[in-house]
Amino acid sequence: MILAQCIPNVSEGRRRQVIDRLAGAFGGSDDVALLHVHPDIDHNRTVLTAVGAPEALLDAAEELYARAIEAVDMRRHRGVHPRIGAVDVCPFVPLEGHGTGMAECIELARRLGERVARRFGLPVFLYREAASAPHRRDLSAIRRGQFEGLEAKLADPAWQPDFGPAEAHASGGATVIGARGPLIAFNVVLDSEDLAAARAVAARVRASSGGLPGIKAMGVVLGSRQLVQVSMNVEDPAVTPLHVAFGAVRAAAKEHGVQVLESELVGLAPLDSVAAAAADSLRLVDFGPDRILEQAIESSRHSGALRASGDRESATS
Repeated sequence: MILAQCIPNVSEGRRRQVIDRLAGAFGGSDDVALLHVHPDIDHNRTVLTAVGAPEALLDAAEELYARAIEAVDMRRHRGVHPRIGAVDVCPFVPLEGHGTGMAECIELARRLGERVARRFGLPVFLYREAASAPHRRDLSAIRRGQFEGLEAKLADPAWQPDFGPAEAHASGGATVIGARGPLIAFNVVLDSEDLAAARAVAARVRASSGGLPGIKAMGVVLGSRQLVQVSMNVEDPAVTPLHVAFGAVRAAAKEHGVQVLESELVGLAPLDSVAAAAADSLRLVDFGPDRILEQAIESSRHSGALRASGDRESATS
């Protein structure tokens, strides 16, 4: 089966029943699988990770918009994460080895944008590889001003939506839809309540401040835990691996007299990235994907050296 990946971020991370209903949008077809649900109380945001056949995935994503617009009122939404809409951002991501490339994901993004603009009257911005202009590639640029600043943004000729009206949906706001390569959303919690320290650490490690390539970072307060967090996107794990990003945060925090308490993945991460981080932490030598048991078994099956018993001809045939 040809598969694509869709990773919508919805502006609800606190009401469990609502989150379950939103996640249920991906449960209506045998051709779609919901792989992971990651809610966050302080960000007041949930990241959904789904894969499926392109047409079925498109239908499920549209259903998610229907449910989110019904359940989420942005006029009442509060959280530490920047956002402009009930479904804040919805990227399509190619799955290597499963028949979808970036061109197919760009087409899915455009089709979903047309559909939700027409059906719900949502302003839709296209970003990253689907962007219609260079200044629209970056998600943070589109989201600058957040939901509360949408009226002014949409009045600017440079920020007319790619689809839909130049007027925010009263409760649903606007949405950003796009196509991008794999990234890792990764948060590091500091053993501190010092927001200034978290912001300083984020500034030290993010690319836009001269830090690590492909790293976006911000410092936020976790009010539910009375701690602070450095929230990051590792946009190119091949250039800046996960363990390098973590080490940079730990070193910068230490300069401010702060220790790292823990880290977390938001959603899913490629096995290679996690394995590389483990290898670095353990100082393993002569380590690669071929040293992971599951990978080695899968490689043997693909090479024909190992076949499932069901693939073998019966002795009586």
